[in-house]
Amino acid sequence: MPRPLAVAITGGIGAGKSEALASFGRHGAATVSSDEIVHRLLREDEGVRRALLDHFGERILDEAGQVDRSAIAEIVFPDREQLDWLESLLHPLVVREYLEWREQLSRLSNPPAVCVTEVPLLYEVGGQERFDKVVVVTASPELRAERSHVESGLREPRLLPDEEKAKRADFVYVNDGSLEDLDAFVAGVMDDLT
Repeated sequence: MPRPLAVAITGGIGAGKSEALASFGRHGAATVSSDEIVHRLLREDEGVRRALLDHFGERILDEAGQVDRSAIAEIVFPDREQLDWLESLLHPLVVREYLEWREQLSRLSNPPAVCVTEVPLLYEVGGQERFDKVVVVTASPELRAERSHVESGLREPRLLPDEEKAKRADFVYVNDGSLEDLDAFVAGVMDDLT
């Protein structure tokens, strides 16, 4: 059976990975975001909820009793040990989910030629081995800071520098232009892949 070509998108905070993922979707690729999987696990997975409450206590719940991502972020990003614990809980579940998703795609009667997964920590966790091709999206630190709603100072030090990611990638895009420019880049990558 034909298997979709598995592509990962990675890059720094605010580089434009989500926009690139959306663009791949517009150009016919099946897409999934690791961040969206994490958000769903935090909202819906009872095992994850129990583990979080056992580890962090009820301070991570909002007024409605739901897991509050920002409360978790305040705990884990200044504390490397807590972050490592959280990632050891979530990363295997995220990987299992996107690998199952790829399996399901390959069983379709008419599978897509390309499936794309946004994986922010791809190289940091050795995840590149699970993909056929890697796309790195990068931008200047100033532009990324402008775009991001996230305090990157606490997160960036543990990330591989963009230059290093770019050296390892199959495709690299410096995302300092318009959405149309990004879309044209993605269209070119899709042409190369198919």
